Amino acid sequence: MSTPNHHDARAGAAAASDGRNLSRRIASALVLAPIGIIAAFFGGWLFLAACAIAAGIILWEWTSLVVRSADPVILVPGLTALLAAAILAGASEAGPAMGVVAAGTMLTGAVMAAWPGRYVPDTALWGAGGVIYAGIVLLSPVLLRSDPEFGFAALLFLFATVWATDVFAYLVGRKLGGPLLWPQVSPNKTWSGAIGGLGGGVAAGTLVAYASGGTKPVAAAVLALILSIVAQGGDLFESAVKRRFGAKDASSLIPGHGGVMDRLDGFLFAAFVAVLIGIARQGLAAPARGMLVW
Repeated sequence: MSTPNHHDARAGAAAASDGRNLSRRIASALVLAPIGIIAAFFGGWLFLAACAIAAGIILWEWTSLVVRSADPVILVPGLTALLAAAILAGASEAGPAMGVVAAGTMLTGAVMAAWPGRYVPDTALWGAGGVIYAGIVLLSPVLLRSDPEFGFAALLFLFATVWATDVFAYLVGRKLGGPLLWPQVSPNKTWSGAIGGLGGGVAAGTLVAYASGGTKPVAAAVLALILSIVAQGGDLFESAVKRRFGAKDASSLIPGHGGVMDRLDGFLFAAFVAVLIGIARQGLAAPARGMLVW
């Protein structure tokens, strides 16, 4: 039987580990958040390059995770497609850019299926899916930012909603604990954290959308609510993928966060839904306006 001293020692070690992890998360956020905001502010090829680099890293992380190695044979079609899509998106050819990502996805699957002894069919599907996942990271933010009037405001709104959701979910979940949100997928996420993240995301998103884009508060709150839920769903999706393939993190590139995929999982899902809403209302020409102006 463990003595109180043993319990105290374990509790102290756990608290120290949590403190170190939180410190690393804060330090990483203080570096990454300004980079994202500055790139979004200037837009153009700088922002496009930042999104393309993130997409390329995510494809590498995804491939390393689901295929157990970043095999150049299956990375080349996807990376080539992402590069071509970035160039097309930079030239305001959003439709062809999406087509190139779709082609890269099919080619990656075909390449993997051509070696049945090397890649099993199920793995081929997962490997091809990484091109779509990375393509969303590339194209969704770029399409939103392409609107010269509302692009930066749309990204600020996304950043505020997703980052506040993540921060408040972490802090409230650590503080209150309680029943797990989905224990089969994530052993740490709680209902209290999810609700806290939702409240923080809605508050921050509403404030930023109203201040930067002039969005009506009620519309901004509803949008932030939807995107906060979607962001948390994206986080759970990536947790399920990592659990499926027996990994804790996508990589170790970012201290306290794991990989770029770990950092952008909620953002990419929220950005995808945001751009879909914008396209449904204003088309490919002005998705940021379509999202923010009601």
